[in-house]
Amino acid sequence: MPASWDLATYDHANQLVLAVEVKSKLDAPPEWAARLRRNILAHETFPNAPYFLMVFPDRFYLWKNTMVHHEPTEPTYVIDARPVLQPFFDQSGVAADQVSEQSLELMVASWLHDIMHKTPDELDTSQHWLIDSGFYQAVVGGRLEHEVLV
Repeated sequence: MPASWDLATYDHANQLVLAVEVKSKLDAPPEWAARLRRNILAHETFPNAPYFLMVFPDRFYLWKNTMVHHEPTEPTYVIDARPVLQPFFDQSGVAADQVSEQSLELMVASWLHDIMHKTPDELDTSQHWLIDSGFYQAVVGGRLEHEVLV
């Protein structure tokens, strides 16, 4: 059975560099996210991407260069999503505790598309983790796809 990601980003060479899973749950601890990631990976066959981003309305969990395996692995980065997503919540008039997964996915897609077309100097100070992790360099100038079957 083909696996699917909510969003995926490919680089200039059409290589998968980022898989994104979006969930509307609030206050998901890193351990819970690690178990969810393990469950997702255990039940599907996924190609290994250098970055895996699990998005919640209040937090991003980013795994970097972690091989696909069946043990829960803590995220490499835990990011406060509020500075990133609040402008989208404000613009849409939806609160973080009321957002649907589909709406959150559109917000994240818009944010990723924006990141892919910015220069490093244009990034907000709350997003320096993008540079530090290598995430920015991996996705800049790439392409984004929704509901990706792999």
